[in-house]
Amino acid sequence: MRRIVDKTLSEWKESGNRKVLLLRGARQVGKTYSVRQFAKSFNSFVEVNFEEHQRIHSFFEQSLTPQKIIEKLSLFFQQSIIPGETLLFFDEIQAAPNAIRSLRFFHEKMPELHLVAAGSLLEFALSEIPSYGVGRIESRFMYPLSFLEFLDANGADGLVALIKDSKLSIPIDSLLHDKIIDYLKIYHLIGGLPDVVDRFVATGDLIECQNVLDALLLTYTDDFAKYREKIAPEKLLEVFKSIAEQSGGKFKYTSISTERSVEYKQALDLFVMAGIAYKVYHTSAQGVPLGAHIKTNRFKVVLFDTGVYQRLLKLNLSAYAVSNYEDLLNRGSLAELFACNELIASGNTRNRPEIFYWHREKRGSNAEIDYVIERNGEILPIEVKAGTKGQMQSLYLFLEERKILRGYRVSGENFGKYGNIIVIPAYAVGNLWEG
Repeated sequence: MRRIVDKTLSEWKESGNRKVLLLRGARQVGKTYSVRQFAKSFNSFVEVNFEEHQRIHSFFEQSLTPQKIIEKLSLFFQQSIIPGETLLFFDEIQAAPNAIRSLRFFHEKMPELHLVAAGSLLEFALSEIPSYGVGRIESRFMYPLSFLEFLDANGADGLVALIKDSKLSIPIDSLLHDKIIDYLKIYHLIGGLPDVVDRFVATGDLIECQNVLDALLLTYTDDFAKYREKIAPEKLLEVFKSIAEQSGGKFKYTSISTERSVEYKQALDLFVMAGIAYKVYHTSAQGVPLGAHIKTNRFKVVLFDTGVYQRLLKLNLSAYAVSNYEDLLNRGSLAELFACNELIASGNTRNRPEIFYWHREKRGSNAEIDYVIERNGEILPIEVKAGTKGQMQSLYLFLEERKILRGYRVSGENFGKYGNIIVIPAYAVGNLWEG
């Protein structure tokens, strides 16, 4: 599978001021696979899995000097590690805190060595290691396959190029638009986790894809037990399910349980750090940067994958089989969830894109904009509609109050325009970052 991160990995390899690279993202999004594919551009490759090779932890206990570590790793793997020729990969590095601490010294004392580190729940481990290498380490973020990556995996790279080049003045042919929508229905159902996409490409069997999703869900819930001392696994499971159930609206801890427990907040923070969910904060959008106008106690929470969302909510496949696109999207808040994930996956891999929402609670005049983003100093309000019809009073109100020239409606429609509101097909929402 070709991934968005492939290009940035190649750029990192050739960079003259390269730092140690951290590949960050949730479990099972394809980090290890992408590094192994990237390794083919090197003369040699050494992969150190800290969960699999427990004895290797001892190499980082007495000294964090890179040369000494390299000597021991070379002997253990019976392979030379040559700066400039070898890609060294520290996988599941969260299992070895001292290995995380060593990264800064690799940059300082062996900058010519190409070193990539990755892991699941990595953000949680990093939060417990102060000054692990800020300024000496750079990050790239990975997510489940975006819709365009999904198309490419299915051999529809021609459609990918068509979507990237499309805009209001160059709409997509109606027949091709319908073809893309058919792919989009499938993507909404199975999501973008690589194992699931791989199964669909190989078999086209949606039931098999559901089985793979269920197995992957078990790997996530099995992770909960690792943090038994910090948060009760049952609390984590309650929050996990509630994230899906509350999708599309302001997140409320009281919707999880009437029990007041700090563990619910801790559990949500863990899911956000693990990349399994994203917080979308409310902003008053009085100006840029949008993050300067947020209310930290008002936020929505978006699950990281549509397939996982569907399985947590137990979508009825038989109902799906006879649904059209609009009916499918109207199940829960799937349209909003997809749009958010697509915006995140289509953004800059160096940072997680900042996405906000706006909500005015006023007696007799409630209004909400699903998402608000900033592009080159411009505020872009985005209203997500499941079907091809729907009122847009909130969007018009927002444009008038904030004196903004245009808004965006993301839906199942082709490119179009309603006055100063531009219609973007759901599958092309990532184009908004480019203009």
